[in-house]
Amino acid sequence: MKNPIIYILAFTFSIAMFGQEKELPPKGGEPKNFKLPTKEVVTLDNGLTLVMVPYGSIPKATIRFSLKTGNIDENENQVWLSDILADLMEEGSTTKSGKQIADEMAGMGGNLNIGVGLHTASISSSVLYEFTPDAIALMADVLKNPKFPEEELTRLKDNMKRDLSVRLSRPQAQASRDFYGTLYPDHPYGRVYPTDEMIDSYTVEDIKSFYDAHFGALRTTVYIAGNFDSKAAKEAVEAAFGDWKEGTEANYNIAEPVVANEVKIIDRPGAPQSTIYYGLAVIDPSHEDYIALDVTNSILGGSFASRITSNIREDKGYTYSPYSSLDSNYKSGVWYEAADVTTEHTGASLAEIQKEIERLQNEPPTQEEMDGIINYESGIYVLQNSTPGGIISQMIFLDTHDLDESFLTNKVQNMHAVTPEKVQEMTKKYIIPENMTLIVVGDKAKIQNQIQETIQTPLKQ
Repeated sequence: MKNPIIYILAFTFSIAMFGQEKELPPKGGEPKNFKLPTKEVVTLDNGLTLVMVPYGSIPKATIRFSLKTGNIDENENQVWLSDILADLMEEGSTTKSGKQIADEMAGMGGNLNIGVGLHTASISSSVLYEFTPDAIALMADVLKNPKFPEEELTRLKDNMKRDLSVRLSRPQAQASRDFYGTLYPDHPYGRVYPTDEMIDSYTVEDIKSFYDAHFGALRTTVYIAGNFDSKAAKEAVEAAFGDWKEGTEANYNIAEPVVANEVKIIDRPGAPQSTIYYGLAVIDPSHEDYIALDVTNSILGGSFASRITSNIREDKGYTYSPYSSLDSNYKSGVWYEAADVTTEHTGASLAEIQKEIERLQNEPPTQEEMDGIINYESGIYVLQNSTPGGIISQMIFLDTHDLDESFLTNKVQNMHAVTPEKVQEMTKKYIIPENMTLIVVGDKAKIQNQIQETIQTPLKQ
């Protein structure tokens, strides 16, 4: 026999829930702006900048050396050259091997991370409070005195080619490659992947030349956030970098994207799905409309509760994980919708995406829909910035895009100031289907007619 107490508890719970059935949930709190913690900024004589942000109670410091260089400084024959530079830098400095560096960082409670992106390269770690000066000295040695051992280059290039092969076997990579290549045909933003032949051609001399041209104090900011001794950290930075070369100032190559209005199918015979990239060049974070366009993106396809997601995922079942993105390049942005849809519903999916864009152009969203999206997005934004690493990332974003701190501190307030009519205006102004590039990876024999019936643009062969 089952315990009668279980039935009594279940009955009591049911009564309690019945009594509360008509009660509304409590009203959410008022949105709060992100508050950038007080920071100290020091500039060395050679131009290097130190930014220190005491934050939190965990006895660890997050250290990141950020340099304003990366893939954007590569020419048409150097795609991923800065990536292999970073890989080779991990092999050690002229004074310590990679293993020695790794062991010493582990003894400080951290590990060394070296990475390259479109606009910045970085060396970073999080270490226990008392090891902050030691970590700065060790990381500076790696940055200033890379060994670039030639005997490791062949292995690293082989690894890179294997990684490239795996990536390009995926339809998402093929679609993004041709999408960005179409929008930015003469800019590093459009050179997403190298060729094997290009990788094979790279020499240690090429890597050293890139390093000499783009690494130096004028392009470097040392960020330290968390718990640390500010005086000791400052002294460690001055000792480590005071004699480093100035180098050259950063000079990002500003892209001029094209309005291609191009439709291209990359044939993948027998594919059960079609991978769609559908979008166009828009504005960057320095533009006055950017926050409103960001909110518009969240409503249209940039959140799980967005209209396109609700339509082709929840209502139609054409795809599992569609999304739209607002990419932030330097003085240039990109909006696109991406989705893996069932082959037989490729044309229908494109039609529904267009329908949702046109609906938002013709009719503003309700205030209720706006409030839900903005509350979610502003809450996520504040949470993302609640760690030392998150704070550093936001400051690098400001520096990369030449933005004032008010972009961060007023963002929540500015998001909530966006009206439904403003969203409608942004959609009309920037999300223009007749200017969009469409790249589809799928079974051409099965999807070509579907696409031609939906998109009134000739297919590129």
